Amino acid sequence: MFLDAAAAIVSADKLREYLLSSAHPIGRYKSTFFRSLGYAPEQWQVLERDLRAVLSNEAQPSGVTKYGQKFTVRGALSGPNGRSAGIVSIWIILVGETAPRFVTAYPEE
Repeated sequence: MFLDAAAAIVSADKLREYLLSSAHPIGRYKSTFFRSLGYAPEQWQVLERDLRAVLSNEAQPSGVTKYGQKFTVRGALSGPNGRSAGIVSIWIILVGETAPRFVTAYPEE
């Protein structure tokens, strides 16, 4: 299954204040990874674009919650500084909706 990248919802706050924030208690660990690829909070749109591009890879259903169906999409990011790394991204399609929403991403092991 492939998720609709054009319809995907990616919160600017989630990128700026979580994934790219060195101050967030949980996100700061992920921030170290994403910053090592050259992503920065003031240019969060670059990460948004690259996360949407990962949606060209196949999505695997990864569980159902009371909120909706979760999906895992694996792929590679080529960061602004030229470094590349594999990531795991998590998306959810909320009950009653059709657009995937970005939940989180982390380095692939």
